Amino acid sequence: MGLSVLIAGLAVFLGTHVFTTRRIARADVIARIGAGPYKGIYAALSLIGLVLIVYGYALYRSEGWVDIWYPPAWMRHVTVLLMLPAVVLIAAAYIPGDIKRRLKHPMLAGVKLWAFAHLLSNGDLGSIILFGSILAWAVFDRISLKHRTDPGGPPIPIGGRLNDAIAVAVGLILYLGLGFWFHPYVIGVPAFGA
Repeated sequence: MGLSVLIAGLAVFLGTHVFTTRRIARADVIARIGAGPYKGIYAALSLIGLVLIVYGYALYRSEGWVDIWYPPAWMRHVTVLLMLPAVVLIAAAYIPGDIKRRLKHPMLAGVKLWAFAHLLSNGDLGSIILFGSILAWAVFDRISLKHRTDPGGPPIPIGGRLNDAIAVAVGLILYLGLGFWFHPYVIGVPAFGA
């Protein structure tokens, strides 16, 4: 049951995000219903998908998961190490500086690193489906961005090294918050010191 809900959530969430890469179809929908309703539907579907993913994954874990492979225990340390740059990259997408200028899409780079890091230390079926699907989507989305010809919206002002320093500081705070609070209390698995 949990895997079915997880997969349904991934289909809704990632399907919504994949639809945005179909620029002509997206433009047609916006022309028909307007930008505001499109954004509202997009946000609602993304939220529904995310809730289904979280609920499905929690349900799957409570039902007892299916191990596919057994990562070595030290791989958890690699995951913890990779999560710091992943979170900094995600922060850099919202605090654009030289990191954004060089990578162009630090959010996707951070999501790919996050998913890859979690695949290294989770060998169960549900985790492979969850993190593998998100990694595949992020790779697909990055490739699709290279081929888009339509403007991506108004240009976002990009700062310099000060914004990078702020992104690193915000990323570090988020990293510690995720590791010390979110992961043990929400996910039920300690990220540090276990």
